[in-house]
Amino acid sequence: MKFNKYKAWLYLAPALVFLLAFMVYPLIDVLVYSFEEGFNSASQTYFGVGFYNYSYVLSDPYFLSAVGNTFILVFITVPLSTFLSLVISLALASIKKLRELFQTVYFLPYVTNTLAVGLVFMILFRPTPHSDGLVNAFLGLFGISPIDFIDGPYAMKMLVLCLYTVWTVMPFKILVLTSALLSVKEEYYNAARIDGTPRLRIITKITLPMISPTLFYLIITGFIGAFKAYSDAVALFGVNLNVAGMNTIVGYIYDMLYGEGGGYPSYASAAAIILFLIILTVTAINLTVSRRRTFY
Repeated sequence: MKFNKYKAWLYLAPALVFLLAFMVYPLIDVLVYSFEEGFNSASQTYFGVGFYNYSYVLSDPYFLSAVGNTFILVFITVPLSTFLSLVISLALASIKKLRELFQTVYFLPYVTNTLAVGLVFMILFRPTPHSDGLVNAFLGLFGISPIDFIDGPYAMKMLVLCLYTVWTVMPFKILVLTSALLSVKEEYYNAARIDGTPRLRIITKITLPMISPTLFYLIITGFIGAFKAYSDAVALFGVNLNVAGMNTIVGYIYDMLYGEGGGYPSYASAAAIILFLIILTVTAINLTVSRRRTFY
């Protein structure tokens, strides 16, 4: 019995080493950095320990703008992408012929490079010296004046960023949800049809409860992923997101470390810990709700 116990720990050892080296230690290191005031990267020295880094970050208008952008992005794209993915997955699950082909087509944006998709969106939305962009050309058919979606009003830039984010995250959700829908036993649907149950009621009372674990998994991971958004904004608005007014929390952390005004690991660490606490809180809320709403 003792041999089996040690054998189990031996199997777990590689994974534990990687977790300690690349997750636990960096988290502790960042936490320590966040309390070191005036940390100098070159000399590896600091002049005090306290909460100054947190107070600075929380009063920095660039950070507050990044927090606002991130929350708008999260609470628009996660519900919208999940709903659209569910609708498309329901349609795909009802198709028997060419289902695999459609799944492949919808999955293609997920395996496409993020910056490449960003370039496509720039072509669609950014005016050029020779044209107003494809989207503006379409809007012009309805008498709508050209709009600068990339360098124009904040609302338009946020609209493009949300559309871009939804486009990039939907393929994975569609693939997972379609697989979950196909795993629901056909006997439940047959019994409901015999009783004359309307299709909408079948979806709400049978389909959604049966795929609820998968649905909540996608919602939780969607929130976590959206809070860590950065490459999406860079692909559309370039690396200087503060000038564009479209920075995110992760973008702010990167700027504090490597940007033009970077070299402040203490401020970056404080912002990272704040982001960690935000994600932890939102995840805890989602897990609490999922326990009450999930059918196992």
